[in-house]
Amino acid sequence: VFCFSDPRTDPWPLVHSPLPVTLLFAFYLFVVALGPSYMRKRKLLKLRGLLIAYNIAMMTLSSYMFYEFLVTSILDNYSYLCQPVDYSQSELGMRMARVCWWFFFSKVIELLDTVFFILRKKQEQVTFLHVYHHGTMLFNWWSGVKYVPGGQAFFIGMLNSFVHIFVYGYYALASLGQQMHRYLWWKRYLTVMQLCQFVAIAAHSSYNLFTECPFPDGFNTAVFLYSLSLIALFLHFYYRTYTRGKQ
Repeated sequence: VFCFSDPRTDPWPLVHSPLPVTLLFAFYLFVVALGPSYMRKRKLLKLRGLLIAYNIAMMTLSSYMFYEFLVTSILDNYSYLCQPVDYSQSELGMRMARVCWWFFFSKVIELLDTVFFILRKKQEQVTFLHVYHHGTMLFNWWSGVKYVPGGQAFFIGMLNSFVHIFVYGYYALASLGQQMHRYLWWKRYLTVMQLCQFVAIAAHSSYNLFTECPFPDGFNTAVFLYSLSLIALFLHFYYRTYTRGKQ
């Protein structure tokens, strides 16, 4: 059962109505569809300085969010098995709601990943998995911040922020140039880390479907099914990139 929108987060930027994120997603798909043909007759952009700054900024934001999720959950005695949302105006309740909003907003910023691939003519990186993951996270976390900013949702944000410290760390090193590529042997393990994250999130959300936990089953079901779709897509990516590619 879906609960009513949280009055604490409802007036915050991009939260009140689904229209802004829907328009943003439509524009994103427009760029994905038409960007490559626009760039076809143009020189690729290297964007080296911008990419270094962007990836370091995203790594810093991910570190901040991981810290906030972790520390707030510890201070507020969060349960990893069943945690209802604290809808109060308490200091810790508001702190958790704020970091949930920042996590949602980070998904808005991350759409730039795709724009940078297109401007650099790296169309092979703009796969179905890439577009699906970026686009769906935008809507998933919009609904999370609007209805359940905290509670069980904290685990997803905390885990994903932790993984993204390494993801954007990897991209920051890669953007420094060819001389860094010999230090990037661990890309395969980054994919393994992402897969472990989705398995942990699927297990976490499914546990609450079989126990009495005052957190909306609708959200736990959606998170569980979404995690399964990402596990399937990332396993396919892993096989195609690291297993079949080696044969």
